[in-house]
Amino acid sequence: MLDDMLDYVEHIRQRPVWQPIPDEIRAPFHEALPDQGQALSEVHQIFMTSVLPYAVGNVHPGFMGWVHGGGTAVGMAAEILSAGLNANLGGRNQMPVEVERQIVRWMRELFRFPDTASGVFVTGTSMANLMSVLVARTVCLGKTIRQQGLQSHQAKLVAYTSAAAHGCIAQAMDLSGLGTAALRRIPVNQQHQINIHALQLAIAADRAAGLQPFFIAGTAGTVDVGAIDDLNALSEIAQSESMWFHVDGAYGALGMLSPDIAPKLTGIERADSIAFDFHKWGQVQYDAGFLLVRDAAQHMDAFAAPVAYLSREARGLAGGSPWPCDFGPDLSRGFRALKTWFTIKVYGTEKLGRIISNTCQLARYLETQIRLHPELELLAPVALNIVCFRYRSDNADQLNKEIVADLHESGIAVPSMTTIDGKLAIRTAIFNHRTNQQDMDALVSAVLHIGTNTGANRRAQPAKIHPQTE
Repeated sequence: MLDDMLDYVEHIRQRPVWQPIPDEIRAPFHEALPDQGQALSEVHQIFMTSVLPYAVGNVHPGFMGWVHGGGTAVGMAAEILSAGLNANLGGRNQMPVEVERQIVRWMRELFRFPDTASGVFVTGTSMANLMSVLVARTVCLGKTIRQQGLQSHQAKLVAYTSAAAHGCIAQAMDLSGLGTAALRRIPVNQQHQINIHALQLAIAADRAAGLQPFFIAGTAGTVDVGAIDDLNALSEIAQSESMWFHVDGAYGALGMLSPDIAPKLTGIERADSIAFDFHKWGQVQYDAGFLLVRDAAQHMDAFAAPVAYLSREARGLAGGSPWPCDFGPDLSRGFRALKTWFTIKVYGTEKLGRIISNTCQLARYLETQIRLHPELELLAPVALNIVCFRYRSDNADQLNKEIVADLHESGIAVPSMTTIDGKLAIRTAIFNHRTNQQDMDALVSAVLHIGTNTGANRRAQPAKIHPQTE
């Protein structure tokens, strides 16, 4: 099984990025719950023929659609060790917890956070953003909020983020009980950053209306175009208004590993909390989200729940307090830290930083190629590693939808779509360490071919796949 997966990664360029799933492949997955087992070899063969060929494709260098990392063979091997150990990292006195704590210390160092900072692995930034809202809510209203609920407080809390922020910020307000109506989505400037003046006006208006501003979520790498908010300015506002300053750095925060990207993140070191994913720019296998909080005591106040069956002792396996479960809602927790630890130990921060820099260089190369072809139009500034463009046409939105679908079905490349200033864009997000200029050239060539050959009432035939060798 391991050998098959290593072969899969080694020869990934000989496969399509993605391909449609035939009905006959889906059909067996509607079978009833089996009474009797099958041989492992038989089940593995089903995986090889019916699952592996029809995955989302983010291992492939031509996958540029959504913010998915490519993973590594090192991370894959580490997952075997983790699965064999089968450790529950909710807590207790065990070395797997110490591995996670080392990564917490590394992240303090990376983001220049104090020794009082805490951190915890979670599924992803969506969960980490929710947890940051809960920590901020507890700091604002006090620990009694956990027992008495929001109905016990007269204060009406309001939060602020960019109109370009990820939807999980609104979801965090929903799940925290504060409601999406309590989130102010502030307009962006021409660089797609949160408009600082508009934010200040919104806070002032809410205070005048008797509301209580408590939370600002800046974005380091917006989902549409990769813009980074002015984090220093946001920090100043949060400090002057006595508000919690959080950074959603789902992928962009790890730009701190790259000497040429880190200066763009100035101010992130002043955040009260940062959410990010190792499984994006960090190239770690899914899933490996992380929340870093400046003040561990405030972090624990929001989540620690001492009960008799989780009592802590000075000696034995019940020692080692505080436990990871004191910093989040999960008691049953997998060993996400191990694949992250292996990735950082094996590759080192310099190489990981070069990978991040290279994805941004490829984005700038793609931008150059787009500008060389009058048929193509760049729709947003290229801030990091995301490029939004389209094929020019009188019926551009519909044509570009067709282009994206044809690209997917061709197996050459998988971009996604978004809307920039009311225009449908082909969105290319470059995260995979395997992607190179050849893949950028293949994308541009395919877009030009499909755009040229797709008429108003017909679709072009998907372009032929030309397997590439590494």
